[in-house]
Amino acid sequence: MLTQQQLQKCEKMLTERKRHLADHLEDHYGTQYELIKESMGELSNYDNHPGDHGSELYEREKDIALNDHAEQEMKDINHALNVIQSGQYGVCEVCSNDIPFERLEAMPTTTRCLKHAEDDISNDRPAEEDVFHPSVNEMETEVEEEESTIFDAEDSWQRVAKYGSSESPSDFYDTEKDYEDMFFNSDELVSAAEEIENFLTADIDGKFSGVNPAHEKYEDYLDENEVNSILYD
Repeated sequence: MLTQQQLQKCEKMLTERKRHLADHLEDHYGTQYELIKESMGELSNYDNHPGDHGSELYEREKDIALNDHAEQEMKDINHALNVIQSGQYGVCEVCSNDIPFERLEAMPTTTRCLKHAEDDISNDRPAEEDVFHPSVNEMETEVEEEESTIFDAEDSWQRVAKYGSSESPSDFYDTEKDYEDMFFNSDELVSAAEEIENFLTADIDGKFSGVNPAHEKYEDYLDENEVNSILYD
């Protein structure tokens, strides 16, 4: 149970923080709703370098995110002040057990004990991420989870990336890649389910049809490392 002195200390902390947040929110004058050129103070965007726009856009997005945090904290403060007025401050709103003063002193906005503290991670992501992801690895559907061999988004990216991208050997963990293989999963099997199938080149009648590039690469690897097989010396 909190003493009157402890309760007054928490209420003072909440009131001072609320005043500070109110000054912060009022100082922005709704700039998050302005056009980008108005918030930057520029008459035109045509004569500015894209890098300058990127810096300004980052600062604008950061301010909006900080405002969102401030607004949420303001809601938590108002809720805590209402609980103080109702005489229930310092009591967990879930289990009705007393909240230690040390916890209230560190986080005066809390209305729950440590056991019932909110630990949900916000998953507030853009709506477009429901249909696409920044990584081709995450572009999976229920069909692909069943190891389907359909031509999907990952295959589309690989087909295009074969003709070149901004990636270099330093962008890959596989140091044996050369510049012809600078794309995602370039060592993935194509038209074969197992690695051994790439060595058994044959036509529709089962007859040998020519030199296999995969087998040549394997032979070069053995020669460079002076071994007879990757299984044994």
